[in-house]
Amino acid sequence: MVFASKGGADTNPDWYYNLRAHPDVKVEVGDDTIEAHAEEVTGAERDKIYAQQSSIMPQFAQYAQKTKRIIPVIALTPKTKK
Repeated sequence: MVFASKGGADTNPDWYYNLRAHPDVKVEVGDDTIEAHAEEVTGAERDKIYAQQSSIMPQFAQYAQKTKRIIPVIALTPKTKK
């Protein structure tokens, strides 16, 4: 999961629009590079995930309080190798 918080700014970060336009991505995790597909999580599922993130990292609750927008949550799902 990635969170388009932009520190609670009233606009989404530019990378959010890039992911929406080009959802097939490569993600570096340690020394590994993983191909993944990005998809925005919405509704109750998004709210649950954002609440979990806020409980782990309280600054995310502060970001949400600073802005009128709903901070997007993006799921990065690894692609299976064929």
